[in-house]
Amino acid sequence: MLLASKNNKLIGAWFEGQKYYLANINENIIEKEDEILIKTVNWLDDYFKGNKPSINGLDLAPEGSDFRLKVWEILREIPYGETITYGEIAKRISKEGKMSAQAVGGAVAHNPISIIIPCHRVVGANGKLTGYAGGIDRKRFLLEHEKKR
Repeated sequence: MLLASKNNKLIGAWFEGQKYYLANINENIIEKEDEILIKTVNWLDDYFKGNKPSINGLDLAPEGSDFRLKVWEILREIPYGETITYGEIAKRISKEGKMSAQAVGGAVAHNPISIIIPCHRVVGANGKLTGYAGGIDRKRFLLEHEKKR
């Protein structure tokens, strides 16, 4: 995975070859370690060891439109090991109930902080595994990993 920070806040965590890889990065990339990157590596290690680390200790600053930020905030609320549908997210965002699940899907797909902002926990209306910018095999792995715990 590639991790990116700006002003000691995490702005990106992508799988190599992921769709929209570095999509929100407009500056030159400088390779260095800072506190948030070290915390993120520790968080990911903890996650893959089967623990349920809290994202409260990570200073996240994904960059995107107001709509995408709303969607990503909802993603952060999905409990470990649980799933939500695109339609359920659309209903939570829309006061009138007229939000497109496809629009939500686009925002979910552009989530720049994989795993930590758990877009892998979003499924189709029938519970089917649908699109994941990191690949369906990774999505399946992450969901199975969480269910084992």
